Amino acid sequence: MQFFRSLVCPGVAALLLWNFATFKGACATFSQNPSADAFVTPGPTGNLSNNNYGGAGALSIAAPGLSQGEFQSVLQFGLSAAKTSFDAQFGVGQWTIQSVTLQLTATAPGNPIFNSSAAGQFSVSWMQNDTWTEGTGTPQTPTTAGITFATLSNFVSGADELLGTYGFNGATNGNATYTLNLTPSFSADILAGGTLSLRMFAANNSVSYLSDSRNFGGASVRPLLTVTAVPEPRQLGFIACGLYFSMLCGRAVLRSTGRRGI
Repeated sequence: MQFFRSLVCPGVAALLLWNFATFKGACATFSQNPSADAFVTPGPTGNLSNNNYGGAGALSIAAPGLSQGEFQSVLQFGLSAAKTSFDAQFGVGQWTIQSVTLQLTATAPGNPIFNSSAAGQFSVSWMQNDTWTEGTGTPQTPTTAGITFATLSNFVSGADELLGTYGFNGATNGNATYTLNLTPSFSADILAGGTLSLRMFAANNSVSYLSDSRNFGGASVRPLLTVTAVPEPRQLGFIACGLYFSMLCGRAVLRSTGRRGI
């Protein structure tokens, strides 16, 4: 019996260490640019409400009441490739989300349609409705096909989820990364590999944030969504079992040598 215990206990300990290392060390990331994005604005007097700017090289967030009016921006990501990647690494349904970040690269206003950059706060929300279309309008040549300020409210609902409110320092260059809260429906969208829509809007009365869009020439400065995934925490169950059996083995060895366990 003592010989059996001497074999089993080290084996259990090895299994415990293997599972702990697997849980702690295994993670994977997947990054991608938007498949669609656009800014919308009513302009200073509401005369731009029906204009689409989905083909612009920039996205804008600006507070109502600023000289050039309010700006909001929407982004869309298709996450089927992310799900396929994580399924291949961890197994179908055997992974969970550790974190999600959104990277934006600030740029200077290059068209009088925009407000000057100014520090302030902005929010990001998950949108339940993904049926908006990007359109092809630009500040130089706006169109009326695609999402506009006038139609934005059709795609915003009470089921949308706030993913966070963030500070902007007023910069006109450089990128910043924002960690998004893992709310239920937002997380479910990612786990399912579905289409994900985000809306960015002012959270105070001073912010004016201009950043490069997916249509900007340099890929490195386009918006970037990064998802980090880890194995399902079921492996913690293996660790707990390992600890339990290791404890039993330790007590058995102590008894077999005539010593009492604590």
